[in-house]
Amino acid sequence: MKLLVTRRMTRAAEHALSARFETTILDREEGLSEAEAAQAMAEYDAIMPTLGDRFSAGAFSGDPRCRLLANFGAGFNHIDVSAAAGAGIAVTNTPDAVTEATADIALTLILATARRAGEGERLLRRGEWRGWQPTQLLGRHVTGATVGIIGMGRIGKAIAQRCHFGFGMRVLFHNRSTVSALDFPARQVADLEELLTQSDFAVVAVPGGAGTRHMIGAAELDKLGPRSFLINIARGDIVQEAALVQALAGGRIAGAGLDVYEHEPQVSPDLVAMENVTLLPHLGTAAEEVRTAMAMRAMNNLIAHDEGRPLPDRVN
Repeated sequence: MKLLVTRRMTRAAEHALSARFETTILDREEGLSEAEAAQAMAEYDAIMPTLGDRFSAGAFSGDPRCRLLANFGAGFNHIDVSAAAGAGIAVTNTPDAVTEATADIALTLILATARRAGEGERLLRRGEWRGWQPTQLLGRHVTGATVGIIGMGRIGKAIAQRCHFGFGMRVLFHNRSTVSALDFPARQVADLEELLTQSDFAVVAVPGGAGTRHMIGAAELDKLGPRSFLINIARGDIVQEAALVQALAGGRIAGAGLDVYEHEPQVSPDLVAMENVTLLPHLGTAAEEVRTAMAMRAMNNLIAHDEGRPLPDRVN
């Protein structure tokens, strides 16, 4: 089976993939364009794409040889799964492999933003720190605060567990369906606006896609209020970035912690200039063990496809 991997992987992952398939691994930083995606599907039996590759509807207009897109990552909003299905191409993802690492990044952003860690580091690196002062860089106390989880799937639950057991936080959550059998106290809130009003920290953990694009805009940020923080570890376009910039600049929310961006990899210069925002370059799963596990999860789907078995992580 001819396999195309659209980005470099960890050494262990590349070795495993190359040992099992006739594998081509692209050494590039930018994702495939729509035309390149179409050409790749004409030449390969299977592809391992990832964030930034444009498998949009137009890419499926030809007569592709490819029969599986084994996505590297849990999120797959860069793939038009309906168009793929119409072309007879299955799509899989890597759901479980990303959960714990992404939840860790959410807590990193909560702590760094609330305690002004980035601002403090920049102050020190500039050589402007003059020693400890009782009122220097006063931030927000995290322990015992209220966290509102927007999206209580695998990642949302892992974030909530860390908040409750690690920091004694009160947990609220908003989810499209009823969530039960949690092993920690948490209250489901039916209305997103009510969740935002009651949260000190609102964490976005819903899947990306048309159904959640701009889910958080100016009205929602106003509900969050001037003493609360927004954390986004999901997909950048869930938050309307222009509205976020205005809310931060106007003091309508206290701050934000972001690992993803609406026009990634471009980041708003206004956000970059703000001290009350913690910005990370999409580090959610950036640990070698995690990235290898993600590739192995994708490889499980590739092997199942090659052997004619049901795909473990099919999404279409």
